[in-house]
Amino acid sequence: MKIPAVNIDLQWLPAPVPIARARVTAQEWLAAAGAVRDAGGRLLALWGGAPAEGRAVCAAYVIADGLAWLELSLPGQQTRYPDLVPVFPCAARMQRALADLSGLQAQGCQDQRPWLNHGAWPLEHFPLQQGADAVPPFTDSALVDYPFVRVEGDGVHEIAVGPVHAGVIEPGHFRFSVVGEKVLRLEQRLGYTHKGIEQRMTQMPALQGHRLAGRVSGDSTVAYAWAYCMALESAAGCEITPRAASVRALLLERERIANHLGDLGALGNDAAFAFGLAQFSRLREDWLRLSKEAFGHRLMMDCIVPGGVAGDLDQALIDRLRRQCDAIEPEVQNLRAVYEEHAGLQDRFMTTGRVTPALAAQLGLTGLAGRASGQAWDLRSDHPWAPYEQLQVRMATHRNGDVAARVLVRFDEVFESLRLIRAILADLPAGPLRQEVAMPAAASRGAGWVEGWRGELLVVLELDSAARQHRIVRCHCHDPSWQNWPVLEHAVIGNIVPDFPLINKSFNLSYSGQDL
Repeated sequence: MKIPAVNIDLQWLPAPVPIARARVTAQEWLAAAGAVRDAGGRLLALWGGAPAEGRAVCAAYVIADGLAWLELSLPGQQTRYPDLVPVFPCAARMQRALADLSGLQAQGCQDQRPWLNHGAWPLEHFPLQQGADAVPPFTDSALVDYPFVRVEGDGVHEIAVGPVHAGVIEPGHFRFSVVGEKVLRLEQRLGYTHKGIEQRMTQMPALQGHRLAGRVSGDSTVAYAWAYCMALESAAGCEITPRAASVRALLLERERIANHLGDLGALGNDAAFAFGLAQFSRLREDWLRLSKEAFGHRLMMDCIVPGGVAGDLDQALIDRLRRQCDAIEPEVQNLRAVYEEHAGLQDRFMTTGRVTPALAAQLGLTGLAGRASGQAWDLRSDHPWAPYEQLQVRMATHRNGDVAARVLVRFDEVFESLRLIRAILADLPAGPLRQEVAMPAAASRGAGWVEGWRGELLVVLELDSAARQHRIVRCHCHDPSWQNWPVLEHAVIGNIVPDFPLINKSFNLSYSGQDL
């Protein structure tokens, strides 16, 4: 694999999806970013390298041939690297998080405000540059106000929402600048759910890391566990069986449907259509209850394990899963017709929270929200791995980029996932469910890249040698919410304040998933 117009040779990793890696110089770092952008590629993730090998910054780019993982080593005591924001605006928050955790600063970056560090550790303490068991020193310093960007002008006032919200919503602060009810600007401050997952990973045996990965964001537990296991299996050179791959895909598609059902109901409720919430909540509850019976957990947590899956399906269970697909599809079709024919609902959905395809491409909008704005990216279609290469996934896309488009993409993906589940169940391969993962003697690395329901997830994993008991040296989990939270700020501009909950739910981004 080569990055277009840049002479960088990438070495393939033994993964079921096309992932390659290379070390680069500072000049190649910037040249590669520009070449990827010019060729229509995207920045997927940015993180700090393993400190055991010296300071380094890493970037993952999606290009036509697959995923390119580039690593820039920083010699000696150097802590600065070339800023990627002028090339990829979505790098801004990733660079700020990298500075908080690893002490590496983007040279010339204008926004250097702390992102994850809300005063929980001193500004000069960088958790991921410490030992695995290091505890940050306690600091009893005064709180510092976060310097939100102010909008000045006649009639402009601010509305502060959060970080504590009603109900069970996770914490996040939203600062609106408005004239009357019209939103001029929205600025988010997140990071309130920072859990220290990346350092905790370095304290765990590699064969146990999938359980923590599956808890990064509970609504994507299957996707994260699969991405972690894919990374571990890549590092160990382990190939899972066809039956295990099919069961993993079954779990992933059930997770996708469960989340879309919940969101479609919540979107109806946010537009004062409580009937939609009641009906979709009923369908989702039935869906989750069968997941509990079939796989031992409503969200199917801990079902994907290194080398395969934790449990098998007998014929009676296969028949029940198939019958549920047959029962739910006509109900969702009827509800889609109700949504599309309800004038009041469509009045709230159409043109609200619009992100044009051009803006979506510029800001790196990804996942289902990106597909609703003309960004035709779906890893299951673009770089299908087992069993998706046999299933021929039909990508759901739209170009209007408003709430209505994001609703339509969800409906289409529900129907497509139902088709995929039926196809998987109809041709479930025979054979074992799990292979032993034989850990390599030498230090190794791997990556996992999976299309979750919200968008593509990435897990990169660096392991120590057998002499060091295969401890995790570095594990970075990337959620598509990193790219999409900043786009939500733009989607709200020009809309009225009461439409924010509707627009926000149409994206339904993860707080927890991007607050590692």
